[in-house]
Amino acid sequence: MPGGYRKYSPEFREEVVKLVIETSRPNTEIAREYGIHDTTLGNWVRDYRAKHGGQVADEEPLTLPERARLRELERKNRELEMKCAFLTKAAAYFAAEHR
Repeated sequence: MPGGYRKYSPEFREEVVKLVIETSRPNTEIAREYGIHDTTLGNWVRDYRAKHGGQVADEEPLTLPERARLRELERKNRELEMKCAFLTKAAAYFAAEHR
């Protein structure tokens, strides 16, 4: 069985890492798509974020009001997700009751 590690060009690594950072797709999905082990891709992402301070090249850090707005939107999103889950369960309960 031939051994050794596959070598990837720095350009390829950066392209795949930016795909992970800029999209909301999971690491495992992107790793599978490109034929990379998900742990390897995770290491590349961690290294990239360490070198670039966790920021994408053209992205500015959020201001204080933007952070507050983001927290508020995340809270509302969690609340709406809980309501949606409750209503889905209630609809399933009432639909099963009429059968």
